Amino acid sequence: MQCHVYASERSQDTYLWLDDPQRVDMLPESLHALLGELRLVIELDLQPDRTLPRQDAATVLANLRTQGWHLQLPPGEAAD
Repeated sequence: MQCHVYASERSQDTYLWLDDPQRVDMLPESLHALLGELRLVIELDLQPDRTLPRQDAATVLANLRTQGWHLQLPPGEAAD
């Protein structure tokens, strides 16, 4: 799956993974408020067996398939 990873300009080490960059406009307002401005960091082809530094590729892919986005928080922080 082609992924687009954005860094939050407001929250250090917080990233938003999208399956389609057009989805930025359809994100929940609470997510927009948390992230602030976004900066594209990388585009990549994500496969379930790919090793990622801080995320499980299968989890990222599952979130992308079900909601179109995946939120990567800094180490030690959990999503509500």
